[in-house]
Amino acid sequence: MVHSAYDSYELLAGYPTKIDSVVSYGSKLLLGCSDGSLRIFSPESSDSDRSPTSSGHAINLLKESYVQERTIAGFSKRPIIAMEVLRSKELLLSLSPESIAFHKLPNFAMIAVITKAKGASVYSWDDRRGYLCFAKQKRVCIFRHDGGRGFVEVKDFGVPDMVKSMSWCGENICIGIRREYMILNSGNGALSEVFPSGRIAAPLVVSLSSGELLLGKDNIGVFVDQNGKLVQDGRICWSEAPSEVIIQKPYAIGLLPRYIEIRSLRAPYPLIQTVVLRNVRHLVESNGLIIVSLDNSVYGLFSVPLGAQIVQLTASGNFEEALALCKLLPPEDSSLRVAKESSIHIRYAYYLFDNGSYEEAMEHFIASQVDITYVLSLYPSIIVPKSTMLPEAEKPVDVGWDALDLSRGSSAMSEEMDASSPVHLESDETSALESKKLSHNTLMALIKYLQKKRFTIIEKAAAEGTDEAVLDAVGANFKTYESKGPRKFNKGRGSVPLSSVARERAAVLDTALLQALILTGQPSAALELLKGLNYSDIKICEEFLQKRNQYAALLELYKCNNMHREALKLLHKLVEESISDQPQLELTQKFTPEMIIEFLKPLCGTDPMLVLEFSMLVLESCPTQTIELFLSGNIPADLVNSYLKQHAPNMQATYLEFMLAMNEHGISGNLQNEMVQIYLSEVLDWYADLSSEQKWDEKAYSPTRRKLLSALDSISGYNPEGLLKSLPLDALYEERAILLGKMNQHELALSLYVHKLHVPELALSYCDRVYESQLHQPFLKSHSSVYLTLLQIYLNPRRTTRDFQKRINNLVSSPSLGIPKVSSAASLKGRGGRTTRKIAEIEGAEDVRPTLSSTDSGKSDGDADEGITEGVSSIMLDEALDLLGQRWDRINGAQALKLLPKETKLKNLLPFLGPLMRKSSEAYRNFSVIKRLRQSESLQVKDELYEQRKAVVKITSDSLCSLCNKKIGTSVFAIYPNGKTLIHFVCFRDSQSMKAVRGSQSRKT
Repeated sequence: MVHSAYDSYELLAGYPTKIDSVVSYGSKLLLGCSDGSLRIFSPESSDSDRSPTSSGHAINLLKESYVQERTIAGFSKRPIIAMEVLRSKELLLSLSPESIAFHKLPNFAMIAVITKAKGASVYSWDDRRGYLCFAKQKRVCIFRHDGGRGFVEVKDFGVPDMVKSMSWCGENICIGIRREYMILNSGNGALSEVFPSGRIAAPLVVSLSSGELLLGKDNIGVFVDQNGKLVQDGRICWSEAPSEVIIQKPYAIGLLPRYIEIRSLRAPYPLIQTVVLRNVRHLVESNGLIIVSLDNSVYGLFSVPLGAQIVQLTASGNFEEALALCKLLPPEDSSLRVAKESSIHIRYAYYLFDNGSYEEAMEHFIASQVDITYVLSLYPSIIVPKSTMLPEAEKPVDVGWDALDLSRGSSAMSEEMDASSPVHLESDETSALESKKLSHNTLMALIKYLQKKRFTIIEKAAAEGTDEAVLDAVGANFKTYESKGPRKFNKGRGSVPLSSVARERAAVLDTALLQALILTGQPSAALELLKGLNYSDIKICEEFLQKRNQYAALLELYKCNNMHREALKLLHKLVEESISDQPQLELTQKFTPEMIIEFLKPLCGTDPMLVLEFSMLVLESCPTQTIELFLSGNIPADLVNSYLKQHAPNMQATYLEFMLAMNEHGISGNLQNEMVQIYLSEVLDWYADLSSEQKWDEKAYSPTRRKLLSALDSISGYNPEGLLKSLPLDALYEERAILLGKMNQHELALSLYVHKLHVPELALSYCDRVYESQLHQPFLKSHSSVYLTLLQIYLNPRRTTRDFQKRINNLVSSPSLGIPKVSSAASLKGRGGRTTRKIAEIEGAEDVRPTLSSTDSGKSDGDADEGITEGVSSIMLDEALDLLGQRWDRINGAQALKLLPKETKLKNLLPFLGPLMRKSSEAYRNFSVIKRLRQSESLQVKDELYEQRKAVVKITSDSLCSLCNKKIGTSVFAIYPNGKTLIHFVCFRDSQSMKAVRGSQSRKT
C-alpha cells in the first residue's frame, strides 16, 4: 500500500435481514432488503430528522454507527436489485424484477411505475436530459421524464444478445453484451462495434465525468471516447477482474473477489490502497462517499483529506502523486496549494539530485520557484558573491511524519513540510558527495537550470537599472540610494549599482553560470555570455579565470566592465608571451598584436588618449594597421601627431603620409608644414653626411629626398619662406626652385633649373605647370609670360643671374613683401604684370638685344656675383630655339621674335614660325569665313524685313474694328502684326492710354 486514500468504517453490522441494495440520502442509509422492504437507518448521535431538504444536500453520511429509524414494509413486491437517488428531481429510483419504481423524497410517496421494465436487469439514468434506459432480454427501452409525475416511452430497440452492462455516453448508449461492446444510437437504433469483451468476467461499462467510458476486459480497464475510439492514455490493469468499478477522481475503486482495490487515474495507474473485505456484494457512490454493501453489514469508505494524503505521499517519496493531488485542492486553498507544490518540488528535486537524476532535479527546482542560492548550495566549488539581501540556503531533508499528528482537513496543510534540518554526514560521505556534485553531469544540469532562469532574472535587473538611470537623469536625490546601505558597483553595462535583490540575484546567477561553463569545457559559451548583458562579479570571476588560464574570457570580462586599461595590459602581456621563446604562462591560443588594435578600435571615440598610449606598443610591429586605426577612429590628427612626436618620432612622417594620401584637404597646414620639415630635416642630415665626405652630388636622390620633392610640389599648406631659409646656399637647388615657384618667383626658379641644375627639361615642365594652372584663372590676360621669362633666361643669362643670391635673401628676409604661402590668382596676376613690363622694356630698348658675339665679360656687377655667373656668360640659343619649337602655340610670336638676337638664322626658326604661321593663316581664313557668313545672315534678315513691310490689307464695307465692333469705313486704322486683326487707330490709342494709366496705378500701390 502506497498510502491511505480511504478510511473504511463499519456503519452497520450484523443486520438479520439480507441486504440486496443500499443508497444514502443526506446522512441516512436506505437499505433495500430481500423481503422487498425499505429500511431507513440514521446515525446514533442523531437526535432529530436529518433528511435533506431542497437546500440540504450537503449533509453526508457520518463516520459512526447507524441504527434503524423505521421500516417501510411492502415497498416492493420482489427484492430490490438496485437503488439510486435522483437528487436533481428529489426522486428515489428502485429496480426490482417486477418493475422500475419512482418514489418522492423524503416521504417516499410513489409517483410512477414502469411496468414494461419487468424482467430488466440493468439500467442507466441520464440526469442532464432526464432520460432512462434499461435492458431486458434482447431489447433496450428508452423513457423520458415528462417533468411531472410520469414517464413517456421514447424508443424500443432490439439488440443481438442479452445486455450485461450499459451506460449513457452523450446521446448514445454503450452496451456490453455477452461477447462484445457496442454503441447504440438512441435516435435510430444503429449499432457500431467497439471491441470484444473479456472471456472470464462479464462486460463492465463505467461512465466518467469527462464523457469518456471505462470498458472492462477481464482484469484490464480500457478508456474509450463517446464514439468508442481508444484513448491513448493507457489502461488500468487490476489485480483480478473487477465486478464493479466506481470512478471518484483521482482514483478508480474496483470490487475484486477478495478485496477492494484502489488505483490512481494517472498513468501508469499504480495501486494506491487495498481494502480487505469479504463477501462484498455492491459498491455504491453516494454523495462523494463509497458505500460497501455486504450481505448483513454496510461499510463506508471515507476519503482521507487531500492534505493528509499529500503529507503521506511526500513522506514516502511518492512526489509525483503528491503533486497530482495538490492540483485537486479546492480553489479557496490556492495560496496553500502553491506553497505546498513548491515545497514538494524542492524535496523531489533534492531526492532526484541525490539519486543522479540531475536534469530532472533542475526541472523541479524551476517549478518550485526556489531561489537560485538553494540550488547553488549543492555546488560547493561554485563561488558566488556574498549577498546581504538574498536568503541563506540549506538543503531540506526528509523527516518522518507521524500520521497521528496530522490534521485530516486540507486547511491543516500548513507547516508540516516547511521545516527542515541539515543533514550531518560523515567526512568520507561528505567528500564522496562533493565529488559527485562536481561531476560533469551535475554541472551540465546546473547550466541548463541557470540558462532557463536567466532571462527573467536579467530582465528584472535591467529594468531596475533603467529605472535608476531615469531617476538620475531627471535629478533624483542620490541620498535615497545611499540610505539603503552599502552599494556595490558593477562596471559592466553602464556601471549599474548592485543595490537591489534583482541585481544581486543576477550577479549570483551570472557568476555561477560563467564558472560552470568553464568547468565543463565551454569557453566559447562563456565568451558569448560575457559579450551580452551580464552581471558577473568581477573579483570572483577574475580570480577564477586567472587560475584556469582562461585569458580570452578574462579579457572579455574586463571589456564588458569597461576595465579597458586592465584588459590592454593583460593583452599586451599575452602577446609578449605568445612571441616569447620561453613563455611563463600556459596559453590555449596565440595572441597577436593585431588583437590589441582590434580591441582599441571601439575606444577611439571614447578614450583617445588610452588608444594612443597602448597603440605605441604595437606601432613598430604593425605600423600600417596602427596608423589605419588612428585614421579610421577619427582621432584628431593634431593630437596623434603631437603624441607621435613625443613617443615615436620615427613614425610621425608615416602617419602624416597616410593622412595626406587619404585626404589632402583634410590635413591642416600645420601638419603639412611639419611633414615637410621632417623630410627636410632628414635630407639636411643626409646632405651634411655626404658633404663631410665630399661625396655630395646635386643629382643624387635618396628616398627621403624624393618624398621631400614630391611633398613640396604636390601639397600647398606649408610655409615656403621658412623652409627657404633652412636650405644651404650651395646645394638642394631643386628644392629651392620649387619653393621659389610656390612664392611665384618664376624667374628665380627657372634660373636655378637652367643655370644651377642645368636641366632645361625641368624648366620646361615648370613652365607647363604654371601655364596650365593659369588657364583656369580667366582674370589673367597673359598665360604665356612664363615661357617668355624662360626665353629671356636663355638669351640673357648675365642679366638673370645678376645679384641672384642677394635677391633670394631679400625675398625671404623682407616682411614688407607680403609673399603668400601658397600660389594664388592675385599673385600670379601680379607676377604676370611684372613680366609684361619687363618685356615692354626689352621691346623699347634695341641696345640691350643680345647678340651671338656678346659675352657680357664686364664685371660691373661686382666681384660678389663672379662665382654665380661663372659659366653662363654665353646665351643658350639652342635651348631657346627648342623652347620655341616645342611650345610655339603657347608663346606670343611677336614678343618672342623681339627677344631673339638679330643674327638668328631664319631656317633655325622654321620649327617655331612654320606651325605658328599655319595656325595664323588658318585662323585668318576661319575668321574670314565667319565674317562672310555673318554678312549673308544680315542680308537675309533685311530681306525678310522688307517682305514683311510689303503686306497688303484689303478694307471692305464689312471690315469691323476688333475693339469697338464698328465698321472701319474710311477711318484711320491700325493692323496687328498677325496681318488679320484690324482696329480703329483712335480705339488703339485709347486702349494704349488706358493700359498706361493702369500700370502707373499698380506701381503706386
